[in-house]
Amino acid sequence: MRKSTLWTVLGVIAAVVIAWILVNVLFSLIAFVFRLVVVAVVAVIVFLILRAVFARRGDD
Repeated sequence: MRKSTLWTVLGVIAAVVIAWILVNVLFSLIAFVFRLVVVAVVAVIVFLILRAVFARRGDD
């Protein structure tokens, strides 16, 4: 095996490892942002429900 072939194989392995790490980080960030959006939507819905419930009680 020539020296350039060895460096090519090592380069491919390094590229795959780096890509694997970057994809894991990217998917983690996407999952985190998705969770934040879901939590924000649920919080707004709960806030509106609570505001409606307490607004009705205040009218009595």
